[in-house]
Amino acid sequence: MGDGNFDTNSHLRENNLRCQKNHFYLSYANRTPDPSPSRPLAMLANKLLTRIARTQITHLHQLIRSRTMATTRIGTEDPRMSKIVIHNGIVYISGQTDGTTTDIKNQTANVLKKVDDLLAQANTDKSKLLTSSIWLKDISRDFKDMNDVWNGWVDPNNKPVRATVEANMAREQLLIEVQVTAATE
Repeated sequence: MGDGNFDTNSHLRENNLRCQKNHFYLSYANRTPDPSPSRPLAMLANKLLTRIARTQITHLHQLIRSRTMATTRIGTEDPRMSKIVIHNGIVYISGQTDGTTTDIKNQTANVLKKVDDLLAQANTDKSKLLTSSIWLKDISRDFKDMNDVWNGWVDPNNKPVRATVEANMAREQLLIEVQVTAATE
């Protein structure tokens, strides 16, 4: 275009800020220089818009990260552990035991009641369970009776993945320990 004429549509600078499902994109395309007299003003406006868009994107990323990366600890009186930790929308509870009775059915029922109470403190419930780990002192003797109580307790439409193993317990009277994770939403 040596005659001094130019096509303004082919010399546009574009700044586009789009948001799609929490993915933020800033596209900046600089095409052939625009020889128009308003070029310095357009360049300044373009730089300013680009800087504002980048600042907004950075702020949004920080806001999202701060909300999803927050960690909350509940029940920290015990010097060894928290009873509940909530991180990234997942609730983790400490292993729950009960030494007040001597049979597996009552211990299991009491432990699952403690699990319900801890989940309620974290504003969730057993319908949002993701995982469950169960330790039994004597798996060959207690597995069936523990399962009877578990099956009556677990939400049949929202069962977690589960592992059950035999393990030595910290105290002689303990027959079962249960630990779960659950979603908050």
